[in-house]
Amino acid sequence: MGRLAVAVIVSSWIIPISILVNRIVPDPYMDEIFHVPQAQQYCKGNFGSWDPMITTPPGLYFLSLAHVACFFPGMFCIQAASSFSDVCSTVALRSTNAILAVICSILVYEIITQLRPALDEMKATLNAIVLALYPLHWFFTFLYYTDVASLTAVLAMYLACLKKNYLFSALLGLLAVFVRQTNIIWVLFVACSGVIECTLTPSQTNVRSDEPGLSVRKDSQLASDKGVTKGSNLRKRRHGNTVETVNYSIQRSAPSTKSSLGLFDEIQRIFYMAWHLKWELLVSLSPFFMVLVAFVAFVSWNGSVVLGAKDAHAVTPHFAQIMYFSLVSALFMAPFHISVHQVAALLQSFWKDRLLSFFQLSAALIAGFLSVHFFSIAHPYLLADNRHYPFYLWRKVINAHWSMKYLLVPLYVYSWFSIFNLLAQAQKKIWVLSYFLASAAVLVPAPLIEFRWDHEPGIQRFIW
Repeated sequence: MGRLAVAVIVSSWIIPISILVNRIVPDPYMDEIFHVPQAQQYCKGNFGSWDPMITTPPGLYFLSLAHVACFFPGMFCIQAASSFSDVCSTVALRSTNAILAVICSILVYEIITQLRPALDEMKATLNAIVLALYPLHWFFTFLYYTDVASLTAVLAMYLACLKKNYLFSALLGLLAVFVRQTNIIWVLFVACSGVIECTLTPSQTNVRSDEPGLSVRKDSQLASDKGVTKGSNLRKRRHGNTVETVNYSIQRSAPSTKSSLGLFDEIQRIFYMAWHLKWELLVSLSPFFMVLVAFVAFVSWNGSVVLGAKDAHAVTPHFAQIMYFSLVSALFMAPFHISVHQVAALLQSFWKDRLLSFFQLSAALIAGFLSVHFFSIAHPYLLADNRHYPFYLWRKVINAHWSMKYLLVPLYVYSWFSIFNLLAQAQKKIWVLSYFLASAAVLVPAPLIEFRWDHEPGIQRFIW
């Protein structure tokens, strides 16, 4: 088992399905009508050529050039291609994502072993294979889109950060932004993860605050293979066959209460340690800061986040997207979220602290209703192209009746509470990676590209 097994198993379905897709759909399909010709221009050496309808940077095209260059010498020797540009067919370009999907599955395996070092190899392998089948990632494996390359770069960046190689992580973050500019959100996420890693490093001991009665101490304990720990579970590291859990606790002169051991206490610890180690953090994480500054400079120079079709891709708050994400994620993992056991677990957690749970539920419902009422955006491209699943979800479900979007709010809220409940379980740390993967595919999607298919017979552009 292990990374080799993951690569072999994932390849066992990618290869035959890629052959099937290329046989049924040999020509560029949907967004490929923009990406494939643009990549082929790069294969010809026309790097000054650019389709104004493409909104994302050319990172995927340069990755494709490197991919095609690997097998061009062999094809040239057997006289299968007379020039480099002849190799850049739709099939060859699509194979870029096939290779990246295999790499992505290996990265998922590596991240799992970093997050859960006590997990045995077989379970880590099975978890990686299951996550590689995540629908929003799986479908794009066989087409020439930016999704797979984007996710691969983001996961590689995160893995490098987990290994505390922050310079390399920032460089991978730059690559991720060069593939899809909205990945700047994930650069920020990984940088914040680095802050947590640095503030909970075991080398910092006996740190005291200027505030009277406040001190931070470090306790290290060896946990069993089950990962049973006390206090904070924010950081785990492998030492031989054991797992060391680094625990920080804040002591005040006044007796601590039970509520002080929750999320806000963890946040307080991190902020306090981050302030105390501000210069060390600035040095260690400065590469991420440089990427963020470069992105801000790009947006200022470009006048927009997107490269092309700027008028159709203005930045607009779309908080309903967060609602959609929760329900879609819950449906993709229905056995865990939609079950009697999960409902009972949520009710039990609500009952333990009824007053707080009531306010949390009320706030979530209010936020959900406000999001769908004021921030539900139907993009013109969503309404115009009937080859997307969201087209039918919007027309047949969300927009079936004026009240439907409000009736779905309780389902959105339940989905989020169920997600948080699963993430809160220390023994379920794989859910962190699962929703990281899902968020990378859903919450920060690439800007849509306008489709111009009016001239093609058989394409129904509008269906009302």
